[in-house]
Amino acid sequence: MAIGSLNRLRKLRLLLTGLRRHWLQLRSGVAIDPTASISLSSRFMAGRPGGVQVGAYSLVAFKTLLDARDLATGAINPIRIGQRCFIGGGSMIMPGVTVGDESIVAAGAVVFDDVPPRSIVAGNPARVVRSDIKVGNFGRLEGADDNTRRMYDL
Repeated sequence: MAIGSLNRLRKLRLLLTGLRRHWLQLRSGVAIDPTASISLSSRFMAGRPGGVQVGAYSLVAFKTLLDARDLATGAINPIRIGQRCFIGGGSMIMPGVTVGDESIVAAGAVVFDDVPPRSIVAGNPARVVRSDIKVGNFGRLEGADDNTRRMYDL
């Protein structure tokens, strides 16, 4: 199979995720920047309009849960995902959490507290494992493109 073969489905994926973004905005008031990328299997529980906000050039991966509803008190505590962030697959962002700009949430992490800008968090509960990182769009670490090129230049 050729490396670029999945690119044939790019237009369909963009159409489906665009429709989903509009559905989430209309149905539950989730505010997703048009440049953000969301997985079709990610779940957003806003509770009210503006309950979940996803910033520009951020990526929310598969099977993530962003839940702004505090089930113990019944309150809605908004979740904010900053710009150029990556939310890893299977992770959970709990009510009232702010993920700072240019941060990475590792796969499977459960985030109870705010994530500082330009950091990586991992684990349950999520802890800062690295600070002062440099990322590009969608939370890609600086130098990731160089590694990809090296891999395919064999």
